[in-house]
Amino acid sequence: MAPFWTAGAWTLLAALGLLSCFDFTWCEATRTSGTTSTGSRQEEGPSSLERVKRGWVWNQFFVVEEYTGTEPLYVGKIHTDSDEGEGNIKYTISGEGAGSIFIIDELTGDIHATERLDREEKAFYTLRAQARDRLSNDPLEPESEFVIKVQDINDSEPKFLEGPYIGSVAELSPIGTSVMKVTASDADDPTYGSSAKVVYSVLDGETFFTVDKDTGIIMTAVADLDRETQDRYELVVKATDMAGQLGGLSGSTTVTIVITDVNDNPPRFPQKMYQFSVSEGAAVGTPVGRVIATDADMGENTDMSYLIKEGGELFKVTTDVETQEAVVSIKKPLDFESKQTHNVVVEAVNKHVDPRFVDLGSFRDQTIVHVSVSDIDEPPIFQPAGGTIMEVQEDAKVGALVGVITARDPDMKNHPVRFYIDRTTDQEMIFYVDPVSGAITLGKILDRETAGWHNITVKAVEADNHTMASHSAVSIRILDVNDNPPELATPYEASICEDAKPGQLIHTISVVDRDEPQSGHRFYFTLAPEASSNRHFTLWDVKENTAGIRTQRSGFNRHEQNVYFLPILVVDSGPPSLSSTGTLTIHVCGCDTEGAIQSCNATAYVMSAALSPGALIALLVCMLILIVLVLLILTLKRHRKGQRMAEDEEDMRDNVIKYNDEGGGEQDTQAYDMSALRNLYDFPEAKSCDSGPDIRSLPQWIQANRVGGGAEGTAAAAAADFSLFKGYIRKKVEQADADLSVPPYDSFQTYAFEGTSSPALSLSSIHTLSTTSEQDFSYLSDWGPRFRQLAGYYAPGNPEEEGS
Repeated sequence: MAPFWTAGAWTLLAALGLLSCFDFTWCEATRTSGTTSTGSRQEEGPSSLERVKRGWVWNQFFVVEEYTGTEPLYVGKIHTDSDEGEGNIKYTISGEGAGSIFIIDELTGDIHATERLDREEKAFYTLRAQARDRLSNDPLEPESEFVIKVQDINDSEPKFLEGPYIGSVAELSPIGTSVMKVTASDADDPTYGSSAKVVYSVLDGETFFTVDKDTGIIMTAVADLDRETQDRYELVVKATDMAGQLGGLSGSTTVTIVITDVNDNPPRFPQKMYQFSVSEGAAVGTPVGRVIATDADMGENTDMSYLIKEGGELFKVTTDVETQEAVVSIKKPLDFESKQTHNVVVEAVNKHVDPRFVDLGSFRDQTIVHVSVSDIDEPPIFQPAGGTIMEVQEDAKVGALVGVITARDPDMKNHPVRFYIDRTTDQEMIFYVDPVSGAITLGKILDRETAGWHNITVKAVEADNHTMASHSAVSIRILDVNDNPPELATPYEASICEDAKPGQLIHTISVVDRDEPQSGHRFYFTLAPEASSNRHFTLWDVKENTAGIRTQRSGFNRHEQNVYFLPILVVDSGPPSLSSTGTLTIHVCGCDTEGAIQSCNATAYVMSAALSPGALIALLVCMLILIVLVLLILTLKRHRKGQRMAEDEEDMRDNVIKYNDEGGGEQDTQAYDMSALRNLYDFPEAKSCDSGPDIRSLPQWIQANRVGGGAEGTAAAAAADFSLFKGYIRKKVEQADADLSVPPYDSFQTYAFEGTSSPALSLSSIHTLSTTSEQDFSYLSDWGPRFRQLAGYYAPGNPEEEGS
């Protein structure tokens, strides 16, 4: 079958709006007769192509956002032309929000919205509709897709996302000068109505600035903005949606506009005349005085230069680049007798003149410097001559009297003397001296903690001859007053364990005070008012200018709060009493059973408790390697132990001693050293198998016994010289000692001879087998493996073996 679609346009009036709808028709290429899945009989007809109208009647729906009703909001209805109203059709939907946000009546096809929708969060929902037979649940039509669009309402106010704003504009800018641009955004749908159409206006500051309602560009509204009068302005700009219509929402932001400086102010001398005096004996280049012109502008607009307009024959002027002062100094030698006063006209000129403001006036100013030349004479004498010590309270006011110095002119009685302070010793100009009376007064507020003593030099000159000058050292002691509050000695930090007990002392603090009261320091500690309700820690005043911090409860948890800040108020004893507040930082830490701190980082503690899979695998591999090493060591030890046991058994097999002579018995201990016979592998008789022992290697008394035989040989042997036997034994001992390869066998004793005094006679078993002794040696079999071979020699013989 080759399916295709046909569509016919139609409309359906749905809730809260006119909805556009479409009628989709499904067609088949052929028709056949038969019964459908529902059991209904189809019409029979010819096999020629015939159009059968089967299709959806469904909608593209719109639903308004922010619906606040109590009942579900009706969205629309889906319907198929196969539905004849008999209730045999079941309608279902699937897709975005189906079953949760949108529900459908299976019988009627009505769709409702059950939740409040927000277009700014989601603008549309795509769903699929399906018509099924209610009895068999078979689909009657192919599944079709439709869209539910959320219709926008004006529910979002404009917002200035980049505010607050800071801009700048030069002073004296013309009207309409652009300052900056502000922008507000509206989250509503810009394509629907005017909900997102924003206009701008100035709420506060409209006298000096305006804003373009469409673009948000801020401009100047006046042309006389003066930085020296006001250097910044605060504006409030409002943005309103709905194009500013009634009912629109609005938002505002603050705009700070800084007025920048231009060179619109000329330099000005504070005084029109300055007076200075100089001795006629002053050298060329000696400064006479300093004058300065002020400029209301700022920055490089205040840079100026000085020049002399009149009186430049004897004086010159230079500019101090750091202080912008004009330094008037001597250009040529002065003569008191020729001229006692000089007037110098000094002019100040701006270096950077803005041509736009030339019409405002001349950017220069003049002043007159009056210079008096004094005669040379003998310098005055101070009283006392050795210097002066003065005292002044630290809290003395500016202008307070510190002390008075005196000096006289030795050349002329009652000749006036003038006093000056050498500013090289008082560059901060803390003190002033009255030139006439010599009274030293304060020029600035004192601070004993910065400098407890001030050593200045006072110069005394004759009133009419400043070259006659003398100097005197003045030491000024600053007396302390209580003007500094006490402070914590350091930014204290403490640590406590999570299992700290109540009342536990965790830290001790102390304070410092830069003052030095004569009666000594006394401080009082208490918790700051904001920490009065603290339930974790208490403060204990030790009464010795220190305080201790104790815990007030138990059971701290660093994962809930690992840092506590405890404000502490410290008050001194005055007068007047001063106070300050310091903060103690307390860290909660994990500790071991002995109270030693392990970790104070809650994050690190949590992460250390959880190992990564790679770390776990590495740990398991290390444990497996250790187990294998232990097993290898145990196996190697067991193998070595088996080898030693095999060697012991092999030694027992070879420890068979051959007796070729009889000793003197158990009591014969002087015959020879038995230790010489422990070498079991060096006997000459061991090398012969059939011919018997080598007789030449035996002592002569044994040879005589074997050669002669009989009673005579025995008597001769008894009378033999034992020295020959001892020599033989000694030789064998030396051979054994020299051979390092011979193991020290000492489990058997070899008896080569028995002395004549042995009551047991011969202990040898050589002739035992040839005797008729009936002694039973079967007990030798019970003595263990070491006596197994010996038991075999004495075991009763097998008749068959003896016969053979």
